[in-house]
Amino acid sequence: MMLLMISEHEEDRFLKNLGLRVRQLRRAHGWSQEKLAQQCGLHRTYIGGVERGERNISAVNLLKIATTFDIFIGDLFLDVEGVQ
Repeated sequence: MMLLMISEHEEDRFLKNLGLRVRQLRRAHGWSQEKLAQQCGLHRTYIGGVERGERNISAVNLLKIATTFDIFIGDLFLDVEGVQ
């Protein structure tokens, strides 16, 4: 069994790229951060933190965001650097 080590830099880069993907989807819907937050039951400042890569977002909140965008949760990771 191989232990995979991910550096803090790689974690930060992954979260920033995931946040950019959420921002891309939000803008494609023409929504503000506040509108997305209302639609998925999260706080506006939380959405802002996700988009800036400052939040290590939980699986449940990823599901809420994906459901709000009417996409599969895996689609949130399309074109996100660091996802294999």
